[in-house]
Amino acid sequence: MAEVTAGMVKELREATGLGMMDCKKALVETNGDFKAAEELLRIKSGAKASKASSRVAAEGVISSFVTPDGKTGAVVEVNCETDFVAKNDDFIAFANNVAQTVVKNDPADAAALSNLAISNGSGTVEEIRKALVMKLGENVSIRRFARFATSGKLATYLHGSKIGVLLDFTGDDMLGKDLAMHIAASKPKSIDASGVNPEDLATERRIAIEKAREAGKPEAMLEKIAEGTVQKFLKDVTLLGQVFVKAEDGKQTIEQLLKSRGATVAAFQMYIVGEGIEKVVEDYAAEVAAAVAAIKG
Repeated sequence: MAEVTAGMVKELREATGLGMMDCKKALVETNGDFKAAEELLRIKSGAKASKASSRVAAEGVISSFVTPDGKTGAVVEVNCETDFVAKNDDFIAFANNVAQTVVKNDPADAAALSNLAISNGSGTVEEIRKALVMKLGENVSIRRFARFATSGKLATYLHGSKIGVLLDFTGDDMLGKDLAMHIAASKPKSIDASGVNPEDLATERRIAIEKAREAGKPEAMLEKIAEGTVQKFLKDVTLLGQVFVKAEDGKQTIEQLLKSRGATVAAFQMYIVGEGIEKVVEDYAAEVAAAVAAIKG
């Protein structure tokens, strides 16, 4: 058997980005053949990635990238299983490179993105993802992304790594930053009423009518009460209707702010890590109790 040296392991690790022990095992298994070991790791990392893909990945990071001219940008959500891995430098670098890849190539969807050569690295996005799964031992997935190309300006805001905003606007740079921060804090569903789901409005109207009816309000007043409720709902969920978080008077809406500054908002995208993903809650006490009961027969 060929001798597997520390230098060989180091070289394979640098070439694949995988762990030292995985690299050593691959070299031993292939009798020190570097190319064969590299191929074996690719095969094994793919298998490990496939096995891990069934596990819920509800942690992760939001990453963004905007070109130096401020005209093209992207925001992405990349998920993993634990917050510990979400803080890993390699995981964060992968998310950042994915955002740059989206900006550079404008993929149609996640499948198209997976087949692209990743920015600032070697291999496709999918190859790097599989290698990361092998290295970190967790499911890693690219959940979603948005890409804007504008004739105006783009602003981004990341609240830590858990909330990310990409904003298409006109106005000065500080205003763009303030608006992006406002969106992260207030979480509007759309710019104005035209972007709100009609089903949501119908639900608010229906609930308002039933609540007013149960409160003994006259039938003739129900529609007026419902309309007032809907309008209040729209102020809460639309960007233009919300009160600006930094309003000095505590009353100025985003619509009023934009008008006073001669600015506009064309679009925005906000992502929150794990939003809408059903997390598995493990009841370890129940597991132990069941195991003890099984042993007792």
